[in-house]
Order: sequence, then C-alpha cells, then structure tokens
Amino acid sequence: MKYQTTENVQSIPIKEIQLFHNHPFTVADNEDMAKIIESIGKVGMITPLLARPLPVGGYELISGHRRLEACRKLGFKNIPVIVREMTDDEAVIAMVDANLHREHILPSEKAFAYKMKLEAMKHQGKTSCQLGTKVTTSLYSVNIS
Repeated sequence: MKYQTTENVQSIPIKEIQLFHNHPFTVADNEDMAKIIESIGKVGMITPLLARPLPVGGYELISGHRRLEACRKLGFKNIPVIVREMTDDEAVIAMVDANLHREHILPSEKAFAYKMKLEAMKHQGKTSCQLGTKVTTSLYSVNIS
C-alpha cells in the first residue's frame, strides 16, 4: 500500500540537479529565456522546480528546465525544489504534462513528447483524454479523438 506523504519545498544545491533523461524540449537562450531571467532576478523563484531523488544521490529534474537555466545564469547556488518519489513512467508523464502548455514548442518536440507519454501510459495501462479515449466493446476496440 502506498501512503500519501506531505511534500514541501526544499532548498537544493543546483549542482545536485541532473537534467531529465531524453528531455524533448529545447532550453533556448532567446527572448523567452531573457524574460524568465528578468522575472526571477526581480522577484525570485515563485514556482519551485519538481524533481525526484536518484538512487545514486542527487535529483533528476522533472519540471522547470528553463527556470533552472535562468537561475544558473543568475548565479544561484541553491534553488527551491519539490522532491517527489516517482517511477520512470510517472516522471515522463509529469514532465510532458508540465511542458505542453508552452506557446513556443516545435512540432517535432511536441510529437516526441507525446510519444514518450504514450509509451509511459502503455506501461501503466492508462489512457489520456489528450491522446484520445479508448472505447472497447465485445467485438472490437476503436480510438476516438
């Protein structure tokens, strides 16, 4: 039985945070990044990162790759992080869901992210309304989008 634990924000050294394996989204040094740097420089980190602990120590970043890069550029040593235990599949789904709302995503990035999410969901035996709802009858199954 999995017990619900209370999560809190921890101050984690930036050097202990590793980027998500196969992260499909580009962290570009562009106008959007400049706005993030300016915002964090003025008011600090409003939204903490999301990471999971690694078995070998340190943390794998799930959500907040652009905020992490902005904080690195600003010279932060520590950064606020919500640390959550997650399976590989849960981490993929959370990472994709946290990024798909962004305005400037390349179609290739979006396609790769949806593929990653679909594979993770297949492992878990779940479907998503974003990917279509699976309808099964006694004779056949179809995907409705």
